[in-house]
Amino acid sequence: MRVLVVGSGGREHALVWKIAQSKLVDKIFCAPGNGGISQQAECIDIKAEDIINLLDFVKREKIDLTVVGPETPLAEGIVDEFSNYKLRIFGPNKKAAQLEASKVFAKELMAKYNVPTADFKIFESPDEAKKHIEKRGAPCVVKADGLAQGKGVIIAKTVDEAKQAVASIMENRVFGESGNKVIIEECLEGQEASIIVITDSKEVIPLASSQDHKRVFDNDSGPNTGGMGAYSPAPIVTKELFDEVLQKIIYQIIGGLVKEGIDYKGVLYAGIMITKEGPKTLEFNVRFGDPETQTILPRLKSDLLEVMLATSEGRLSRFKSLEWDNRACVCVVCASGGYPGNYKKGKEISGLDEADKMKDVVVFHAGTKKVTGHRSQAASFVTNGGRVLGVTGLGNSVGEAINKTYQATEKIHFEGMHYRKDIGYRALKTVDSM
Repeated sequence: MRVLVVGSGGREHALVWKIAQSKLVDKIFCAPGNGGISQQAECIDIKAEDIINLLDFVKREKIDLTVVGPETPLAEGIVDEFSNYKLRIFGPNKKAAQLEASKVFAKELMAKYNVPTADFKIFESPDEAKKHIEKRGAPCVVKADGLAQGKGVIIAKTVDEAKQAVASIMENRVFGESGNKVIIEECLEGQEASIIVITDSKEVIPLASSQDHKRVFDNDSGPNTGGMGAYSPAPIVTKELFDEVLQKIIYQIIGGLVKEGIDYKGVLYAGIMITKEGPKTLEFNVRFGDPETQTILPRLKSDLLEVMLATSEGRLSRFKSLEWDNRACVCVVCASGGYPGNYKKGKEISGLDEADKMKDVVVFHAGTKKVTGHRSQAASFVTNGGRVLGVTGLGNSVGEAINKTYQATEKIHFEGMHYRKDIGYRALKTVDSM
């Protein structure tokens, strides 16, 4: 099979890395890819959102399956466009992708089909939103309706913070049209976890649980990021809790979509908060998480490409479950200086070979670029984004996986590099309390 992976981040590197292990694959392309991906796939200079040129490439190169990594092309209808030409593609169509592309759509669907979530109100007027905030008080959560690269959710501790968030989103238009509407909702307390499944609307195959770290600094301080690290499995997610999430959240929302006449094929990601009242939904994503994927796929023993192909063809029922490595997996993200704010690119990365040589360690590239003739004739890598690398390690316990991952991380260096030193601390606390 000839496979195209769409995207350029650490998630896409993990997908390419896993697909490359399939007995079905002959050739992998990635558009646009990154430095690390170029070692396992042929990178094509087409942006993930450039649906027309991606379509032309797939037809010209006779691609057997396209796998979409990021949310934007899904929200813009890449699956619908490919399906019009009877091309196999893994991911939900435009209507289904509204689950992530519109938080208003998702919240209204959850309310309609009794999916547990935070109490909320929707506003199209900034003045009305601010009045509501003054009435309900703080803390509260302010969410922009549309896609905002993971930055459209503000947890406001005071009324003033919440009103400023509304002004920023709706009046200053920091997220453009994504801020046409806002959601004001209660601030849930508890521990977060990520439950990701693969579905073709008829069958649901769960992946291993995981948990990520959104804040940029240790002890969950600083601004939110795309994710500074993750681990799998999440010890807080017991079998009983996992089953409860499947029954009350995953099956309910998929059933709701079916009743709305929406066929969902692909990955469904539920970000949940484990509260005293039970699991509640924070958000839905319509693609693999990043960096959760980097900790889930190294634990997957089954052939991912086979599962994706079956999903795209609506015959997922042939798989009843997947086979997993019982070991724990931890990913630490190495970021550019200044991230998640402004940062510089082009910093030379050293130590990758040493880290890659370690047993049960894999370094997934995100914001990297491969260069030749840089100080020598050999190819090397430079930084080309905010989140640069995802150093990932397996261990017989969470603690062992953490130690191995940090040993590998310490071998890598580039100017301005920073990373959290406490990835997995919540897992250790949970294990100790059991």
